[in-house]
Amino acid sequence: MSRKEEARWADRLIAGDPSGFRDFVEAYKRKVYGLAYEMTRNHADAEDISQVSFMKVHRSIGTIQPGRGLNTWLYQIVYHTSLDHIRKKSFYPREALPSIASEALFNEPPDPAAGPERAAEAACLRRRIDEALAKVSERERAVFILRHYHDLKLKEIAQALGVSLGAAKSYLFRSLRKLQKELADTETCLGTGDRP
Repeated sequence: MSRKEEARWADRLIAGDPSGFRDFVEAYKRKVYGLAYEMTRNHADAEDISQVSFMKVHRSIGTIQPGRGLNTWLYQIVYHTSLDHIRKKSFYPREALPSIASEALFNEPPDPAAGPERAAEAACLRRRIDEALAKVSERERAVFILRHYHDLKLKEIAQALGVSLGAAKSYLFRSLRKLQKELADTETCLGTGDRP
């Protein structure tokens, strides 16, 4: 989403446009759910976090800063709401539902000409990425997700997470290193082991 589009959404919200908030929720609900799901790995939790996040957005419309991107402001709310939710549950579920969010946000639509074997390999790789992301810290996971699934710049990620630019770079580097280590054995997807 361009800065102009973000500014238009911000203007509608700040102006109190009667349909503005409802339209905003409709336009952003997938992004909000995607981040919440990737943070919690749980469909019900992601729905709860999405709902609470939009309630916080509604209450905080007056705090939108014109010079700061609306996406950054929104992701900050969703990130902190996700952390609060995880901490209240006092555990992080390692078992996850099929990754609806990463399929929608991270992967391109399957090429019909690729065939069933390529589709199976892509599904396997998605599953392996999901499993690997479950093993990194909350901040490492958030930085990776915001950078690679939501295309935020490192400066925007740093603002959303409330950390320095250097810290955001460090979290991204560490998450990539850990994911590379976890995904090093690609034969499980490319060989016969995981194929149906």
